[in-house]
Amino acid sequence: MNALTLVFAALCVFAIAYRFYGLFLTRTVLGVKPGRPTPAVRMADGHDYVETNKYVLFGHHFAAIAAAGPLLGPVLAAQFGYLPGTLWILVGCVVAGAVHDTVVLFASVRHKGQSLAYIASKEIDKFTGSVASFAVLFILILTLAGLSIAVVNAMHDSAWGTFTVFATIPIALLMGVYLHVWRDGDVKGASIIGVVLLALAILAGPYVVEHPVLSSWFNMSRHTIALSIPVYGFAASVLPVWLLLCPRDYLSTYLKIGTIAALAVGIFWVHPTLQMEAITPFVNGGGPIIPGAVFPFLFITIACGALSGFHAIIATGTTPKMIGNERDLLFVGYGAMLTEGFVAIMALIAACVLVPADYFAINSAPAVYAKLGMTPVDLPHLAQAVGENIQGRPGGAVSLAVGMAHIFSSIPFMEHLMSYWYHFAIMFEAVFILTAVDTGTRVGRFFLQEMIGTVVPKFAEKRWMPGILITSALFTASWGYLVYTGDISTIWPLFGMSNQLLAAVGLLIGTTMIIRMNKAKYAWMTAIPGLSMVVITFWAGYLNVMNNYLPKGLYLLSSLAIIVMCLMAVVIVGTVKRWMQLLAIQKTVTDEDGEEVLQVVTE
Repeated sequence: MNALTLVFAALCVFAIAYRFYGLFLTRTVLGVKPGRPTPAVRMADGHDYVETNKYVLFGHHFAAIAAAGPLLGPVLAAQFGYLPGTLWILVGCVVAGAVHDTVVLFASVRHKGQSLAYIASKEIDKFTGSVASFAVLFILILTLAGLSIAVVNAMHDSAWGTFTVFATIPIALLMGVYLHVWRDGDVKGASIIGVVLLALAILAGPYVVEHPVLSSWFNMSRHTIALSIPVYGFAASVLPVWLLLCPRDYLSTYLKIGTIAALAVGIFWVHPTLQMEAITPFVNGGGPIIPGAVFPFLFITIACGALSGFHAIIATGTTPKMIGNERDLLFVGYGAMLTEGFVAIMALIAACVLVPADYFAINSAPAVYAKLGMTPVDLPHLAQAVGENIQGRPGGAVSLAVGMAHIFSSIPFMEHLMSYWYHFAIMFEAVFILTAVDTGTRVGRFFLQEMIGTVVPKFAEKRWMPGILITSALFTASWGYLVYTGDISTIWPLFGMSNQLLAAVGLLIGTTMIIRMNKAKYAWMTAIPGLSMVVITFWAGYLNVMNNYLPKGLYLLSSLAIIVMCLMAVVIVGTVKRWMQLLAIQKTVTDEDGEEVLQVVTE
């Protein structure tokens, strides 16, 4: 099958979904009000609540939600063939992922930009909200540690990638000062400055590698990178959102979308053939990468790109505090998720254009690959072209970089640039992932401030700098320690399960709000995907514990999985009970916006 077919199909599906399904969701189901002041306007403080240009905010939101998931998940799921992953990305993104992101973002905007746990306490009950707080905080720590380790693996001992990623920090600071101090609101000027400087940093990468002094500075060890990332996360959490986090995410979006667009152009030019089968024999289980069967493990392997609970953390963290008009919910919430879905499709294509024997050789441990009875085809040539040993490098990052480099180098006059494109792709992956780490850390700080603030009210004050510093340090240290020790890498599969459970909970809490708004006839749009993911993810979690963790004596992982499922079960049961209560109400009242609702949320 020609890869161009998948690109064209994805573009058509996502365009139609945005124009019709997304518009119906925001206008009819949610009933957005363009004239209603958002938290960024009503609660502006110049630090966290900052009204932001919708294009800049789109860049920030997309950069924050698009982490390792849309890049690595589809690559790993290619084990099952290109068809299962394609169907889940296209269908899941449209009816589950984009709906989830938009509804949760809307709920947070209507709840003063507060967290998912806060929304749960108001829409359901305080006990459910408290349980949700611990569950979300636990999952967020696992997520950031796992994402950071992916960055460490991509950047260590790579002067080119490390230099480029580090260069985005001073460039972002310059953009922030330009945009808010020197030329207030000049988005075009800041964009030109940022893009030009980023392009220069990318082009300077090979020269940094060749320079003996600069190369020694940026050729950092695994432990040095593991310490640097939490330090950056702390800074991004403490500094005003307009100074570092938002401009850096906005800047990295140019690199992300630009690279994916270039990859799409490369596919249009080269017309590569998908070498992977539509469905492989591993759909029934026993694969060298994912031991389980395609159902249910496909749905926790491809998270971001189709549906992701991490998005709920961002959509109730920084983004709702910066959106200036409810009308932009469609563009920022639904649109960013569709863009991520397209990224996932491109990652799947990059993996599937490799010869299957080469794909499995890269993503399997040598001992496991030897049992498959396969012989590498183009791998020796590819390894020589990129200048590195690429066999037995599981995790998805290397095979994705090789696939991207293979497509780019197939364009006329670029045949000799295979090594350049490979290292560029590695750097691209690191930048892609790191933008979720900084935003996630800031959101984690919000969570800790809320939780500690219930006991020590001073911490609930958003502008109290000691509280900001203390909670940022505590949260950064919690996931930073896991990154430095590397222990989190052994429980990465647990993240997939817990992440999708959180997504299901986000959909179910959104369903509660839709029912309360007296629009129960539309509740199926969130209830069906939410309940479906509850069943699928609990099933996957059970199989993981019984067939994977316990037989191998991984009792810690088993305990963690059970704790996550129990916490989420409490939230889900409380949510469904709330549905029953709301559906039993016959009388409606009028809220502050003049809308009829079943019950007014107590502020």
